[in-house]
Amino acid sequence: MKPITLKEIAKSCGGKLHGDENVLVTSIVTDSRQVQGDTLFAAIKGERVDGHKFIAQCIESGAVCALCEDEPEIDCNYIQVDSTLVALKKIAEYYRSLFSIPFIGITGSVGKTSTKEMISSVLSQKFCVHKTQGNFNNELGVPLTIFKLEREHEIAVIEMGISDFTEMTRLSKIVRPDISVITNIGCCHLENLIDRDGVLKAKTEMLEFLSSNGKMFFCGDDDKLYSVKEHNGIKTIFYGFSDHNEYKAEIINTDLQKGINCKLYLKNGVVEATVPSVESHMVANALCAAAIGEHLGMTLDEIKCGIESYKTVGSRSNIIRKEALTIIDDCYNANPTSVRASIDTLSKFLNRKVAIIGDMKELGTNECALHFETGEYIAQKGIDTVVAVGELSKHLFDGAKEKGYYFETVDECIEKIYDIIKSGDTVLVKASHSMHFDKIVDALNEHFI
Repeated sequence: MKPITLKEIAKSCGGKLHGDENVLVTSIVTDSRQVQGDTLFAAIKGERVDGHKFIAQCIESGAVCALCEDEPEIDCNYIQVDSTLVALKKIAEYYRSLFSIPFIGITGSVGKTSTKEMISSVLSQKFCVHKTQGNFNNELGVPLTIFKLEREHEIAVIEMGISDFTEMTRLSKIVRPDISVITNIGCCHLENLIDRDGVLKAKTEMLEFLSSNGKMFFCGDDDKLYSVKEHNGIKTIFYGFSDHNEYKAEIINTDLQKGINCKLYLKNGVVEATVPSVESHMVANALCAAAIGEHLGMTLDEIKCGIESYKTVGSRSNIIRKEALTIIDDCYNANPTSVRASIDTLSKFLNRKVAIIGDMKELGTNECALHFETGEYIAQKGIDTVVAVGELSKHLFDGAKEKGYYFETVDECIEKIYDIIKSGDTVLVKASHSMHFDKIVDALNEHFI
């Protein structure tokens, strides 16, 4: 990060500084293992670990200051605050203000990370891009992402995830996006947001701190998003497959080995590209990235190159091709919208299709019905075998008309999975992250050549 003084940091968060106000800080971390020279260590009191216990160790490792709620037990520079987490957000607000580069804020019920990666892939053909790493998209992750901005960065692409009202307001106050992207409004976090109208309200809180001359790129194929035509005089730019969108995409054909061949209709011309994915929604993500790239002055060739350079991140629609098996590893997270999209992808494959689906969490009072309806959808799509795992997934199994197998736990599933999966199958593995379906992916990987 750009060097800033302890005086600046203390002033930005309203903390009381004890020590030398002229000391420079070039990194801010909450993980003691990441401490290096000129680091400010922020001690957070977590549910399992209290960062205050590591202050002495961090100072010995080269940290020049501690941001903390309690007075340290050793003699060192420290800034005392009422809440370390709140202070970090305020410091991030200040640090973001030191940059005049475009900030792109991305949210949505499904596809935030893949859209972030696609936009970054396109923009990196012309700009030095800073992007959110991993799942650092919450009220701690966003500030830590902001702190990693360097002088050389020309664009920041920031993913923003929420589970309740007012969270997005706090995140957007930090990011203050110049470009806001919303991918879709689905059934997620309904235990707090109640229904899709609640999800829309919570996601569009992002617009509260959109810059006065900012842009909004929304997927116009989503009925809820298409209802948001403008905000504070800024007209929404819609993208998608439907004719009513300003930016439109057309799928030419799908090559299950190479990806989806498509045409993207932009203002300055048509981009013909192969999106390295077999999921149709990735074409919409590519279109969004293309529209933003064009807005930022990129050429059609640069946009095409960026789209075709896209790479999958982690267990998000990662296709593992083995001699005996094709695995669609999509076990990072799940909700009804994303499961349906993954089932659509699985249905494209010609050989025997197996869907291993686990519980979808945080769906609120309608969780049983939503699992049942998802099972019905799977049955309609011609999937050969369904393997449902988890307490809630019993309803999914029922909705799929008991077409396959049901297991209460992941371990039970793994014990029997080799009797179910056959050589030549294409297997989708998908559930909420807390279900630990990565164990199933590992088991399949180890067993099949």
